[in-house]
Amino acid sequence: MVGTAFFFLFAGFAIMCAISMVYHKNPLYSAVSLVGVFISLSCIYITLAAPFIAAVQILIYAGAIMVLVVFVIMLLNLDDDAPKNRLRYLYAIGAGLGLVLLTQTLFVFYAVMRTPNHAVDPNVTAGKTLDIGRAMYTVYLLPVEIVGVLLMMAIIGAVILARRLAQPQLELVVEHEEEIRHHEQ
Repeated sequence: MVGTAFFFLFAGFAIMCAISMVYHKNPLYSAVSLVGVFISLSCIYITLAAPFIAAVQILIYAGAIMVLVVFVIMLLNLDDDAPKNRLRYLYAIGAGLGLVLLTQTLFVFYAVMRTPNHAVDPNVTAGKTLDIGRAMYTVYLLPVEIVGVLLMMAIIGAVILARRLAQPQLELVVEHEEEIRHHEQ
């Protein structure tokens, strides 16, 4: 009974953060609201007895992915100069798709409530953190290492691209300072 109450509490928090994410015009505030969605989803996973998925949700999504999103927002330097009401027709399309999503959610909720509850066998270890870790670092060690190398290559590429983009701007600043010194003399 308490688990159900926590589930609905965190589900409501996730919905409020999602609405806040869509509502804010500043992309940085939207990113912070998305972190709230990720944290509340992690709490929902804990109420559903999935601790590994909850930990991955916090570490990967709320941690690593959101750092990348905030990095891109800062790198692009998005301003509020975008024309307002440029795509007004998208509001109606979004409302229609939202109603379709709500209908699907209510249908899934209805279907789950109609199915009988099956007891979980406590001897089954599928999905436990220890078994997942054992499989990742024994059977699937090569794919884990390949993913690590690919992520490192992506980070190095992003740093190189950021330096290339910043270097011409730095040269312009140096040239401008030299012109100012020349005029002062």
